[in-house]
Amino acid sequence: MTVLVRKASGDETDIRILREMLGWAADWRRVDLDERLLRDPNVVLYVDGWGRSGDAGVIAENEEGEPLGAAWYRRFCEAEHGYGFIAPEIPELSIAVSPEHRGRGVGTALLNALVEQAEAEGAPALSLSVEDGNPALRLYERLEFRRVGRVGSAWTMRRDLY
Repeated sequence: MTVLVRKASGDETDIRILREMLGWAADWRRVDLDERLLRDPNVVLYVDGWGRSGDAGVIAENEEGEPLGAAWYRRFCEAEHGYGFIAPEIPELSIAVSPEHRGRGVGTALLNALVEQAEAEGAPALSLSVEDGNPALRLYERLEFRRVGRVGSAWTMRRDLY
């Protein structure tokens, strides 16, 4: 399978893809998407108002243009932030690959592209949160994210970019 990675735009189609992938990211164990998650304020803050300053992302598609996954980041502030927040100057990333396409290199392609984009934009680091048992933890560690903290059953991870 060929994986094509492109920058995410602020158009309706890409925002819909990011919302769908957010559902998979928020509940990675499920094989069917739970739309209720996308009404949870602690979850939707990762995509609501997408396109603001500091937002960036990439979308993976197959040759037919079918979305396979997405990775994106946002900058948050101390008062309102996501689960993997470290500091306002460090964007927090989200990533998801649809269940039927996992284990095929899509996540690696997405993360490599997003890291490259963050470096080009001058971000000092990227952060994320990953729950215990999530097989993506091995991917993050392979791509030089390191564990820097723990909140409940999740690790906060960071990758320095320079």
